[in-house]
Amino acid sequence: MLEVKGLTVKAGDRIILEDISLTIAPGEVHILLGPNGSGKSTLLRAIMGMGDQEIVSGKIIYNGEEITRLTVDERARLGLGIAVQHSPALPEVRLRDLAGLLAERYGTSWRSPAQALNCEHLLDRGLNEHFSGGESKRAELLQLMIQNPRLLLVDEPESGVDLENIALVGEALNTLLKGEKIKERAKSGLIITHTGYILNYVNADRGYVLLNGRLVCEGNPRDLFEVINKRGFEGCLECATCKRIYGS
Repeated sequence: MLEVKGLTVKAGDRIILEDISLTIAPGEVHILLGPNGSGKSTLLRAIMGMGDQEIVSGKIIYNGEEITRLTVDERARLGLGIAVQHSPALPEVRLRDLAGLLAERYGTSWRSPAQALNCEHLLDRGLNEHFSGGESKRAELLQLMIQNPRLLLVDEPESGVDLENIALVGEALNTLLKGEKIKERAKSGLIITHTGYILNYVNADRGYVLLNGRLVCEGNPRDLFEVINKRGFEGCLECATCKRIYGS
C-alpha cells in the first residue's frame, strides 16, 4: 500500500525529517506518536504532497507507483486522503456546498457521514467559521468520509474534541477504515495521536515514535504508549533495544 523510503524533508534551511522509512500494508493502521515539533504533521503532509517543504531525498511509493513528485490532486485521485489538525476558515464556503461538491466528485453521499458525525447543524455555516476545535475536527472528518480514500492520513483526530464526542469521532473513523469489506478492498491508515484515546476505537497494527525528525521506536502501539506514559518520549532514546523488545 504505502512505502516511505529514506525520506528527508526540509523547510528553508532546516531539516525537519531525516531518513524516514516505513511500510504500511493493505488493511493496516499505523499510529504515529511524538512530542510537538517532532515532525509528525510534516510527515503526513509530505506523504500527501501538501505544504511548501522540500523533499531532499527518499521516495514515497503508493501501490507500487512512486508518487514523490505528484501533486495533492493527483495523489487524491489515486486514493490518498488527509484530515489535517488545523483547517483555515472559509466563511464564504458553506460546509453543505463543499460536501455536495465532494460527493459529486467521488460518487458518494454526504448525508450519512454528516449524521454519523453529528455535524448536520454545521452544514449551513461557513467552513470552520467560529467552529470550536471539535466542530472543526468533525467537519474535516466529514470531508474525508465523503472522499472515502484507500489510504487515510489523520492528524490528531481527538484534538480539541470533548469527551462526549471522542467516541463519536473514533467510531466514525473506525467505520471508515473498515469499510464494507465485501465490496471494498481493505483501507489503510496513518494516524497521529497525542492522547492515545483513538486506540480505544481503532485497531492499530503498529506504532512509531518520532523524535527530532527521526523514527526512534516502533512496535505495538499500546505498549509504546504505555512506556511513554511512564517515562515520557525521551525514555525511547534511553532504550537502545526498543526495536528488539517491541518487534520490528
